[in-house]
Amino acid sequence: MDKKELIDYCATLGIVTEGKTKKVLLEELKNIENQEIKVAKKSGTDEKLLHTKIEALSNLYTETLRTKIEKRKVEMLHDDHSHYLIYRVLGVSNDDGQLIDQYQNVGRFLYNYAGSFLEKAAILCFKFNNLTGKRTVVKNTVGSKPKTFEIDFLDQNNAIEIKWRDATTDGDHITKEHTRIACITDHGYKPIRVMFYYPQRLQAIKIQQILAVYYEGVKGEYYAGDDAWKFIQNYTGYDLLKILTDIANKKVS
Repeated sequence: MDKKELIDYCATLGIVTEGKTKKVLLEELKNIENQEIKVAKKSGTDEKLLHTKIEALSNLYTETLRTKIEKRKVEMLHDDHSHYLIYRVLGVSNDDGQLIDQYQNVGRFLYNYAGSFLEKAAILCFKFNNLTGKRTVVKNTVGSKPKTFEIDFLDQNNAIEIKWRDATTDGDHITKEHTRIACITDHGYKPIRVMFYYPQRLQAIKIQQILAVYYEGVKGEYYAGDDAWKFIQNYTGYDLLKILTDIANKKVS
């Protein structure tokens, strides 16, 4: 999240944010959350606390997404609509063209925020399970680009990558993932990929199947779809799918 989103989130937790850098706020947030988790686990209320934190995160993302969408809709009223001529040539009216452009923009925001939220919710589950685990950056030891790779959650020797969905069909994506996995294993870590939603298109599915085989070849682990939700529950002890289902049912009934 950007600094404004971080400030808003810290405010919901009662953290004073005025005059503090993003780095300082993140450190304070981590310390407070770690202490909360320790106390909750000792008292047996950790599952309730996790649910509360994920729901608070969802509320923050809901409000931020709504604000972004409304702002973009206003901006689009002043956009150059001359391309609607081509829409009309293809049998699409100006009104329908406007709706299509609007939903395309909304869709980009929604897809981005959905992925970011789910990844953070999953990381919370891992964090509740092991407070010493964290997001980690490792140097690329097997190639020149990129210079580093990010591990979403390094839990002792397990380098866990979290994806809400990977619909990439670009062949270069395989090469980059191969390099990433080789780099992680070179650092002595076990690569684990957790992807909650499988892509729909055949080419994207083929790429995921190739990646699954590659993970198996380096003695890593690959989980997708239902297996991803089960892995989270078995690994952390927390049922993320149930938590999210409860929150969703509460918001949209």
